[in-house]
Amino acid sequence: MMTVTVEERHLIEEIISKNKVCYVGMITTEGLPYVIPMNFGYKNDVLFLHSAQEGNSVTSLENNPNVCITFCTEPTLTYQNEEVACSYRMKGSSVICRGKVVFEEDFDKKVEALNIIMKQYTDRSFTYSVPAVNNVRVWKVEIEDISTKVFGVPHPNSRNYKDKLEF
Repeated sequence: MMTVTVEERHLIEEIISKNKVCYVGMITTEGLPYVIPMNFGYKNDVLFLHSAQEGNSVTSLENNPNVCITFCTEPTLTYQNEEVACSYRMKGSSVICRGKVVFEEDFDKKVEALNIIMKQYTDRSFTYSVPAVNNVRVWKVEIEDISTKVFGVPHPNSRNYKDKLEF
């Protein structure tokens, strides 16, 4: 089995769009790693997330805004030879993004970000009350670095090889 690096932007965006949750890694004020699952929205190389106004993650990000955000499609078990244990592997794809969190304070930009987040989950339009927008912390992460891999791809010489990557 092989792991293939993906660089085509439309394929990267396809992998991101298939996800309902991303995992956000940060460093706590104690210097410890901290990873949380979050809902997200994505548009034009920017990820949008939201949380409560206060909490462990907000305090950590105010101290150090660097984050690593990962996405992974639902893995499936695959193999090259059903009789050979070492030929089994999980097949799926992952995207790893790095950037810095900027907390959006402008009301209209927060509403725009919330709409981008909701677009990830539904095509409905929403309106938001002033207290709802004011009480949410919107995170904006411009992607500075991105890497994408498809893992568990059959080797071109195997009988299970397909000429097209599947996510």
